[in-house]
Amino acid sequence: MRKMNPVAVSKATIIDRFWSSRQDLVRDVVVPYQWEALNDWIEGAEKSGTIANFRAAAEGRIGGHHGFVFQDSDLAKWLETVGFVLQQHRDEGLEKLADAAIELIGSAQMDNGYIGTYYQLLKPGEQWENVRDDHEMYNAGHFMEAAVAYYEATGNQKILDIMCKFADHIVATFGAREGQLPGYCGHPEIELALVKLYKLTGNKSYLETSRFFVEERGREPKYFDVELEKRLAAGRKERVDRRPMEYFQSHEPIREQETADGHAVRAVYLFAGATDIADEYNDDSLLAAVKSLWDNVVQRRMYVTGGIGSSDYYEAFSFDYDLPSDRAYAETCAAIGFLNWGQRLLQIEGDSHYADVIERVLYNGLLSGISLDGRSYFYVNPLEVWPVVSGRRDDIPSARTRRQPWFGCACCPPNIARFIASLSSYIYSVNEDELYVHQYIGSRTEQTFKGGKITVHQQTEYPWTGNVVLEISSGSAEFALALRLPSWSKRSVIRLNGVEIDATGITEKGYVKIQRIWSEGDIVELELDMSVALVRAHPELREASGKTAVQRGPVLYCLEEVDNGANLRDLQLSSSAAFEGAFVPDLLEGVYVIASKDAWRTAYGDVSTELYTTKRYAKQQTKAVFVPYYAWANREEGEMSVWIRERELGYE
Repeated sequence: MRKMNPVAVSKATIIDRFWSSRQDLVRDVVVPYQWEALNDWIEGAEKSGTIANFRAAAEGRIGGHHGFVFQDSDLAKWLETVGFVLQQHRDEGLEKLADAAIELIGSAQMDNGYIGTYYQLLKPGEQWENVRDDHEMYNAGHFMEAAVAYYEATGNQKILDIMCKFADHIVATFGAREGQLPGYCGHPEIELALVKLYKLTGNKSYLETSRFFVEERGREPKYFDVELEKRLAAGRKERVDRRPMEYFQSHEPIREQETADGHAVRAVYLFAGATDIADEYNDDSLLAAVKSLWDNVVQRRMYVTGGIGSSDYYEAFSFDYDLPSDRAYAETCAAIGFLNWGQRLLQIEGDSHYADVIERVLYNGLLSGISLDGRSYFYVNPLEVWPVVSGRRDDIPSARTRRQPWFGCACCPPNIARFIASLSSYIYSVNEDELYVHQYIGSRTEQTFKGGKITVHQQTEYPWTGNVVLEISSGSAEFALALRLPSWSKRSVIRLNGVEIDATGITEKGYVKIQRIWSEGDIVELELDMSVALVRAHPELREASGKTAVQRGPVLYCLEEVDNGANLRDLQLSSSAAFEGAFVPDLLEGVYVIASKDAWRTAYGDVSTELYTTKRYAKQQTKAVFVPYYAWANREEGEMSVWIRERELGYE
């Protein structure tokens, strides 16, 4: 069923003005900074306690656990990030640090393979009795992913042995056989991790257990109800829990779900794992189910930034077209899970639609989660902020105008680091006779087709310009080069060795496929239309009714108070606005800034002191300045808005 496979992190090197600096930031700043955070060495940041928990477990102590039940996963994601970094650049010092962390993890592992500092320190002997709430398999999944990434980087057998032992324990504990627990984790993640571990080791029991978790979830009787009854019968005290089964993705089997509901991160992690299972088992009905859920998210439940999960209440999807701007939750982890899911569907379907969505999330809803210096983070990514509201409105409890140095619940910082470190695996895909270019990021990859080895070098100043050059810098091979035509580009020009190509008849699912024997010196040039576009929402999306958003290429823009003054909701932009723009290298570490003089705001000299009046206030023409949404909140504190009221033609 799979049409192609992503080119591995180690097989594609990013050489790009925009992204290389961010990968360098992860390697040189974020990884050391997060190691300090995990060790509680950062003054003023919330305590992590992660390393302290592992040391206590390794020493066999009881009590003293700090943080959440999923605190262990912060170390797992840090280790996976290190694995991706080392796949690109071997670093003896960093490897030594990671090896020491692996030694600590191994020392904390129980004889039966179990690892979980929360239970080892606070509830010894009670493992697997509350899989609904306590994230044991979620933590395990992240460690399995880390083991795969680190082994592929270093060949370190120890971390792989540790996690295979843990996986074997889970395989023996859960399933449909007599004596096993017919359960699954309240926070999906292990499903996709077991598939990764299976692909590396060839141990099919990992794949079969992942399939069991996907298929069993949501069936009657609900396992979470069964285990709760057992705890109550044993005299355990339980807090009143009003979280619905949707929150745990256990409300109904995935094949029966028609809309994406519940906790957004859990949902997309499950959908990604289910996509893997559909692919591995050639299960067309399961694939149809996850594709239908994807369509529901993209067509009705996704922000224009690519963020998902609109509700602060249970960090969840709410209902179709409910996408409030100032109360947007849009957790950074949800964006990353969404990317992982889209990447899997892209490999199966070979449809540029998925790559377009990945690009939208990548340049907008993902990057907004990390500061330009890599030292602070957004957990929540709103599309509108009024600073006076922050901390003063109970219905917007998550509103923040500044990224935080760390979080007690720190899932997002290491998650965004591991994604950026692994970004090269999102650029290209291959099969036997095709090389797909999904994302336009300066890079180099070496591939072999029918015995012929070639090196492709991609050069671009994307996302600020739409010019992309792909050169065969060495070798010769016959294959089809498939170039994505982004849906936002109104006109795309392709040239092969200086001669324009007619894409008619060679375009398939949004990719232009150029079949030939490629040789050293062959050059393909792609020119994309980077004119500014006004984006409008579906009429049912009430929050954006009568408003527009500004986009240039893949980058969505926003208004900030520092450029436009206060009360951004008062601004209007002409539906026929003309724009000027320029790249400003010393602003926000280099961004393309857009401005339009076809904007209006209230003439305040004419405003009375009355709260309400029948008077119609005059409007005065003004200049509106837009900067990339991902870069907001990196200057002085102030208002921000993605949507701006549209002043339609003919309006007086």
